Amino acid sequence: MNFFRYQHQARRATTRLVLLFVLAVLAIVLAVNLAAYPVLGADLQAQALLSLATALVIGIASWWRVRALRGGGALIAAQMGGRLVPADTSDPLLRRYRNVAEEMAIAAGIPVPLLFVLDDEQGINAFAAGYSPSDAAVAVTRGALLRLNRDELQGVIAHEFSHVLNGDMRLNIHLMGVLFGILMLGVIGRKLLGAASSSGLSRRRGGIGPVAAILCAGLAAIIIGAVGVFFARLIKAAVSRQREVLADASAVQFTRNNAGLAGALKKIAGLPEGSRLVDRAGAEEVSHMLFGEGFAYRRWFATHPPMLERIARLEPGFSALHLKLLQQRWQRSAPDGLEEDRVLGLAAGNASPPLAAAGAVAPSLAPRMVSTQVANPGQDDYRQAQRLHGQLPADLLAAARNRQQALALVLALLLDGSEQLRQQQRAIVERVFGPVLLQPMGELWPLCAQLHAGLRLPLAALAFPALRGNPRPQLQQLVQAIDAMVQLDGELTLFEYCLARLLRTQVIEALDPAAHVHFGRRRVGAVQKEFSLLLSVMAEAGHPGQPALARQAYAAGLQRVVAGQAMVYQPPANGVRALETVWPVLDGLEPLAKQLVVESLVAAMAHDGHIRVAEAELLRTVCGVLHCPLPACLQTGN
Repeated sequence: MNFFRYQHQARRATTRLVLLFVLAVLAIVLAVNLAAYPVLGADLQAQALLSLATALVIGIASWWRVRALRGGGALIAAQMGGRLVPADTSDPLLRRYRNVAEEMAIAAGIPVPLLFVLDDEQGINAFAAGYSPSDAAVAVTRGALLRLNRDELQGVIAHEFSHVLNGDMRLNIHLMGVLFGILMLGVIGRKLLGAASSSGLSRRRGGIGPVAAILCAGLAAIIIGAVGVFFARLIKAAVSRQREVLADASAVQFTRNNAGLAGALKKIAGLPEGSRLVDRAGAEEVSHMLFGEGFAYRRWFATHPPMLERIARLEPGFSALHLKLLQQRWQRSAPDGLEEDRVLGLAAGNASPPLAAAGAVAPSLAPRMVSTQVANPGQDDYRQAQRLHGQLPADLLAAARNRQQALALVLALLLDGSEQLRQQQRAIVERVFGPVLLQPMGELWPLCAQLHAGLRLPLAALAFPALRGNPRPQLQQLVQAIDAMVQLDGELTLFEYCLARLLRTQVIEALDPAAHVHFGRRRVGAVQKEFSLLLSVMAEAGHPGQPALARQAYAAGLQRVVAGQAMVYQPPANGVRALETVWPVLDGLEPLAKQLVVESLVAAMAHDGHIRVAEAELLRTVCGVLHCPLPACLQTGN
């Protein structure tokens, strides 16, 4: 599905969720009033106060839960018992997991999510959580790592990446808050029953009157809470089921490998552990986020389509008989994912062909084709990501995965070729951080200097998750050091600007993800000044020192959005710095308007048949700031 249209529908889904929440609250308020009628009678004022109190309890509980989840995906994964996968792990299961996730992140144009493993869960399951790709976390169970081969694990993670890319995660977090409020009366009822049954209460208070009152109130709250459970499960099923179907389809489109995802689903259906989670309470809360059912629901309340139905969509003709044969085989010998990799030849690494020269190449690009690929990568993107990943030197990859080394790596990417300027930049780093980063930065710089220009931003993006592990003050120091380093010579290159801006968007903003993710409502007509400025910078980036060609590129892009309107090409005097004024405005565009902006930029880039590295870096940055991830085939100008 087109990313921008999906985002448009996601905003409608949020509205529908609010409506369902209101209906559920009204039903619970009605149930409370019916339960209290024998006591309150027809006293309308008392019933109104009771209704208000009930609604406030639900609303405050929902608000509190959403606030408690502001920490984003890592917080949810940790609450589910997830263990963070070390970036430099030598465990073959975890190394395979990280390699697959890194390749997919490059292919999709997003930072690598924080990766977690649920060590105590032997069923095959996974989930993605967070507010945006910048703060996303992906968790898989130990059973998934043990039982799935690389293709199957790739299918599961591609399914979860679909939720990351399409904005499902943000809706899922809001859904967790809504459901917590709806279920609150049942929680209160259980607490009251616990208080009433605590030893010695009646003896201390003298009499059973207070105990009986608490017991009655607790029982009533639990019965009414059942109404909340009914609506909570109904809402989860209504919101989740169709999204799971779309995520399966997106995973296949991403990997072009039906067998991988189908194989994972078969193992869930055929192994005794299935996809069940031992932590039943946690599974209930995140059931709408899981790859497979955390535990069995009745069909009405199921958050996922039936397993055989999901498999048959991927592999027509697969039947219950085929599943029974697999079950019999796996009863004799449970599947071993790493052994299957060895037998199928999936563990062997393939040499990556070198990237093209860094100047310009001539891919065949159509603006609508590119906008369709945004957050919707295909097999070509995945292959390009594997190629990019394979071209990165091992020492740079190791640095990108280490919390402290990642700081040195990002700074090394910005070191100048001039020895004099480089010494001044080193002095800035020493002034901000002390001497601790000077040696690793100096060791990494020769490798960074030799790096293909199209690999610089993908490498930096691989380092972003490790950077987020540093304390907030240290990240503020990093921004301060970068700003000082790039301004030394008075010239801000496009790469320097793009790296600094992506760092702010995908690392700094991820420290408080809930405050920076929203659905915009502006239309293109309301942002013509900002759009014209961005398009002018893109046209100049593709044709530096060639104003006539830049003007043609500008006109080609303009036709995609405001055909027939006279908007003059006026590159800003302060160059790329002028873009700082456009981001808040353009990020406030509605999703379909963002699609037009991306299409216009691609039209400007492709009008002469060449995509240069500078243009690709700027387009990647634009898509990052506007929260619409760019696929790998356009990230390098290759």
